[in-house]
Parts: sequence; C-alpha cells; structure tokens
Amino acid sequence: MNGYANPYTVAEAAPTERAAFIRRTYLHLAFAILAFIGLEAFLFTQNWALNLAQTMGGNWLIVLGAFMGVSWISDKMARSATSQGAQYAGLALFVVAQAIIMLPLLLMAQYQAKDGSTILQAGVTTLCVFGGLTLAAFMTRKDFSFLRSFLVVGGFIAMGVIVVSIIFGFSLGTIFAGAMALFASISILYNTSNIIHHYRTDQHVSAALGLFSSVALLFWYILRIFMARD
Repeated sequence: MNGYANPYTVAEAAPTERAAFIRRTYLHLAFAILAFIGLEAFLFTQNWALNLAQTMGGNWLIVLGAFMGVSWISDKMARSATSQGAQYAGLALFVVAQAIIMLPLLLMAQYQAKDGSTILQAGVTTLCVFGGLTLAAFMTRKDFSFLRSFLVVGGFIAMGVIVVSIIFGFSLGTIFAGAMALFASISILYNTSNIIHHYRTDQHVSAALGLFSSVALLFWYILRIFMARD
C-alpha cells in the first residue's frame, strides 16, 4: 500500500507500516544531507557564491529574516497532505536555503584552518552525537513531546539574543554555542520521538525535514565550537 494513503500515526500503524515509515524517513534524511554536502562543494567553486557569502556577512539580519521565511514555507510544503511533489519541493527548498546560509561560516572555517579539517571534524562529531541521540530515543522509546514548550520558548530566546548581537555587534562566544548545541540535541530527541510516536505514516518527508533542520543546527554550533578552539 502507498504510504500516502495511510492516515494513521506511527504508534498506531502495523509493525510493517511503522518500519517502512522509519526507513523512508531516514533514507530521505540521508539524501538531504548528501544533497547539502554536494551543494556546498559546488558553491565553493563558484565566484558568484563566494561574492554572495561576502554580501550576506554585511546584511545578516536580512539574511536571517529571509531564511526564517523560507524555513516556514518549506515546512508548510513538506507537510502538504495533498501533493507529494509539494512535499519534496519543500524539502529541496530547505536544503538549498540551508546550504546558502551555511556558506559564509564554512568559508571562514576553511580559511581559518587552511584546509577542510575543522569542517570534517565538526561533521563527524555531529553525526556521532546525532547517532547517539537517535539510538537513545529508539532504545528507550520515551515520548519526548513534552519538550515542545521548552523548544518554542528557547527558540524565541535564542533568536532574540542572536538579533541583539547582530544589532550591537558583539560576539556570542563559545558558551552560547555550547548552549545552542545542547538545544539542537534536545530538538533531535524531540523530532526522533515524534517519528516514533506522533507522525502519520505519510509524513516521512516532513519528518526528514525536521530532523535535517536539527542536524544542521547542531552542525552549525559544533563547527563554531571547533573554530573557537583553534
């Protein structure tokens, strides 16, 4: 049976449907990560992309606002109950937006280390943390939906701090990066719990987008921690 015809939540679905949903979700997540890596590798070779990264650095509030808007649109598209094409378009749009907003930081990391070693170390660390959190969520099968309120409030606070730092031009430092890495880790637990308990079995694209967003956030701040160490 096509997953898009099945309206049941994962927790209520038959074991075969549940396993198929989880497999599709993580397969889409893997493709999203690979697409992100490929896009970044392509952008690194394009002069217009390097110029864009420099321009973004001087207009970070505008860039951040645009990214938030694109993220909202992508999520709405990925949650479409009527169009599979819209779901994939939403995921693709978010991956492209994430690759563009991440580009200036990656360029800084490469310039600072004179190679891609810092980026590679941050990437491996991110995948290890993600793997550990995913394993913990699946082994305990605990419902972490109670974390939603914390993530909403914490997200608004973090965004406010970031905006203030941009306006007044001060660095947030390693402590803030560590706090945000913890925030991203909690977000991964929350999204993984939803995959186990609360998503419908036709929402694997939306589930993959949620996980990819959390992984990208974790990578961003782990990379900043590694950069501050050098």
